[in-house]
Amino acid sequence: MFFLITKILVTAALIVLISEIAKVNDKLGGLIAAMPIMTLLVILWMYYEGNSDEKISSHISYTLLYIIPTIPMFLIFPFAISKFGFFIAFLISILVTVISVTILNLYIKI
Repeated sequence: MFFLITKILVTAALIVLISEIAKVNDKLGGLIAAMPIMTLLVILWMYYEGNSDEKISSHISYTLLYIIPTIPMFLIFPFAISKFGFFIAFLISILVTVISVTILNLYIKI
């Protein structure tokens, strides 16, 4: 239980830190957010918990695969926020991502 709470606190602290940096410097915040910090943290947690190398490798492979359907969200959101405001742009981004992931899953038949 202690390890679970530690994971939650460390992960949450990173998210808060990145969002605070982004308030001060958009470019640096974006750079840090684009880094695979969470992915590296996840694989560290997986390794520490005794997951096999194959399981960790599989996780990384799927993470790479699922980067592809998130790209349209990054292209659409800046345009949509200027036209429709934050919340509509946010909803459009979620919808586009869900549709993109669904299409990818149908294409690769997961």
